[in-house]
Amino acid sequence: QVQLVESGGGLVQPGGSLRLSCAASGFTFSSYAMYWVRQGPGKGLAWVASTNYEGTTGNYADSVKGRFTISRDNAKNTLYLQMDSLRPEDTAVYYCARGCKYLGATPNCDYWGQGTQVTVSS
Repeated sequence: QVQLVESGGGLVQPGGSLRLSCAASGFTFSSYAMYWVRQGPGKGLAWVASTNYEGTTGNYADSVKGRFTISRDNAKNTLYLQMDSLRPEDTAVYYCARGCKYLGATPNCDYWGQGTQVTVSS
């Protein structure tokens, strides 16, 4: 069965950094593009970043561009999100996901992780 398990979230001060990880299993990880999606308090799901199956491309929402970096290690079946220069508005539950497409601004994905909480606050 497909399983995606995020880790690495926590409380960080504005300007700080976190690195999220997503451990994948139950499918051929290296054959799929992967995504990070987040949901802030009282907000809907929003795409954050995506990468192709090789990990050679990274695409980012304007709100995180230049601050976040998506990467993957296919040998370890793991997806990463390096988050730098964090802002309070980055506070959200962050989800690793597979097979996403977009109708309007909302991502629709075939598999999701359980999410990991990121809180940016003084």
